[in-house]
Amino acid sequence: MIQVPDFTPLDPDEDPVPPQAYNTVDLTLDGLDEVDDLQALADEIAEETPDPVVSAPAPAPQTSAPTGDVTDRIIEELEREMEETAAKLRLVEKREAEHMDRHHRLLADFANYRNRTGRDIQMAVDLSERKLLMELVPVIDNFERCINANYNSVDDCRNGVALIHKQFLDALKRIGVEGIETQVGDPFDAQFAEALTTTSNPNLPDGAIAAVFERGYRLRDQLLRAVRVVVNHISGDSTPASSGDDLPGNIQ
Repeated sequence: MIQVPDFTPLDPDEDPVPPQAYNTVDLTLDGLDEVDDLQALADEIAEETPDPVVSAPAPAPQTSAPTGDVTDRIIEELEREMEETAAKLRLVEKREAEHMDRHHRLLADFANYRNRTGRDIQMAVDLSERKLLMELVPVIDNFERCINANYNSVDDCRNGVALIHKQFLDALKRIGVEGIETQVGDPFDAQFAEALTTTSNPNLPDGAIAAVFERGYRLRDQLLRAVRVVVNHISGDSTPASSGDDLPGNIQ
């Protein structure tokens, strides 16, 4: 008996063919001399030999799906993040409520402050007006006494009016009003005086005050009313137009 191997080429990646895949053929030499053609015998043996059985490749390993533990961990992580987000949201809402409450309190405090300040300012104005009127009322009383009095001479009436004038100036001084002392011949100062017109008086220096129309007053450190004066102006080729003594309203 002769063993005939299978000469089919094998895939190097496949498992080798087991020994059972070899076919055995009975090649007894009995009657060999009756066969004239050995090639015909080989062809006949080849036709009777079945095809080799090729084993199928082993299936590839499959990856297993995520287990239940991994899914549970993912769910727990998401729930934890949701709880943290909810806690942050509650904190933000709490702070917003605190800010709104503080804002409402500030609005109420500002409204109260504005009302209180308005009342204080109005009260201060009323007190100032009252103080001023209380200083002027005695002056009015003396004017009424002067009008109703019987004077023996004009000088007596003038002296009474002069006393009332002094009383009035003292009342103004008590509330902070003082007159600006300005005399004829003083140099003109534009900071406290206002020039109404000019005149030419050779007896006075150039730029001096020739006449005083209205006295000026100062309220504490601020100018209340400027002194209205006539300024002396001497020109070399001009004729004196008028003197300060001829101007109406001159305060000597």
